[in-house]
Amino acid sequence: MLKKKKFLIGGIIVFLTIGYLGFIGFQSSATYYYEVSELLQQGSSVYGKNVRVNGQVAPGSLEQEAAGRILRFTIIDREESLPVVYQGHVPGTLKVGGDVVVEGYLNPLGIFQAHTLMPKCPSRYVPSQ
Repeated sequence: MLKKKKFLIGGIIVFLTIGYLGFIGFQSSATYYYEVSELLQQGSSVYGKNVRVNGQVAPGSLEQEAAGRILRFTIIDREESLPVVYQGHVPGTLKVGGDVVVEGYLNPLGIFQAHTLMPKCPSRYVPSQ
């Protein structure tokens, strides 16, 4: 009888632990991202907070410094634009006119300091001509 209770309690603990870890993993992967205009409407309430922003890389805005790995560009949506500064490895799929999600924080100067770039892949393959 005592062995059955120990087994049952151990099973419940393992089950609850797995459930908790699954919930935490899901919660961290389900992060909301703002559109550019939504982020700018938040005003100073988002300064310094880690957020994700979705937009398109504006034509003519991509500038990469030769020394160092600093990339400057602007992301746009239908209404607004947001300057972005990123330091790190630049993904090969990042291109002008392409959709990108940037993660980082907005500083009081209105410049988004990104620490992660996540270019979106096209929804369908188009062969080169």
